[in-house]
Amino acid sequence: MLIVQITDIHIGFDQKSRFEMNKKRFRQTVQAVKKLEPKPDLVVITGDIADKGDVASYEWFRQEIQQLSLPILMCMGNHDSRASFSQVFPDTAQEDGFIQYVVDDHPLRIVVVDTLEEGRHGGGFCEKRAAWLEARLAEAPHRPTLLILHHPPIDTGIEWMTIGPAEPWVQRFTDVVSRHGQVVGALCGHVHRTIVTSWAGTTLTVCPSTAPQVVLDLKPMNLERPDKRPMIAEAPPSFGIHRWNGRGLVSHFTAVQRYKVLARYTHKMQAFMKHLAQERAGTAGPHHH
Repeated sequence: MLIVQITDIHIGFDQKSRFEMNKKRFRQTVQAVKKLEPKPDLVVITGDIADKGDVASYEWFRQEIQQLSLPILMCMGNHDSRASFSQVFPDTAQEDGFIQYVVDDHPLRIVVVDTLEEGRHGGGFCEKRAAWLEARLAEAPHRPTLLILHHPPIDTGIEWMTIGPAEPWVQRFTDVVSRHGQVVGALCGHVHRTIVTSWAGTTLTVCPSTAPQVVLDLKPMNLERPDKRPMIAEAPPSFGIHRWNGRGLVSHFTAVQRYKVLARYTHKMQAFMKHLAQERAGTAGPHHH
């Protein structure tokens, strides 16, 4: 099973521009996903779809994403608005006013979690949501399960983007997931970078964004002394591809850009490719370059 992850699109960041950069970057990403072979089974959008949570941005996004002709699962980020989103996507399942739901018709059971706390950058996960997630995980303890959410409940090391591990919602969420060994992974956004870590007995993966990327800088930040450090960079839009092979989830990330190709599968490479196949099958002798 192949799952494409797209995150942090931030449509409407520059609403005055007819040629908004984030729209262009998202269109480039959609075109790259359309060309993927084999074709993905599913697309997950891990939040911050509309930068200002406005209806017009969700409508523009809906038009563009329809080109993929694939099942699409979406969760809320801190820039999103449940009310505006629900106006444009009225069929997306909700529980207790939160946009969270289970999809059970794939080899992986997928649980979409709502970590939006409106007006708060760092997210939230209340007792009501925790009870819902606990019940959903408890009802299928033997099915491999993937969590989809926006905010990674970890200390990323990038101080201004991190979410404090001591925050009550982070502890609440981590406690629920720790009790359920069938969770094979958690896919997040929010940080606009690739990050992979072990968390709550599973693997947590943060996908880079289609909007501009956050610069890697692990130095502490002095709030009294701005040091002109770079924070956001116009690196290429990126997305993730997660492959479930029946035993584990293997994650790849790629940037949407033109590459200079340095090697192709030609007759010149054929003998080496055959040797690698024999090696995998356990029938190869030593190979000499």
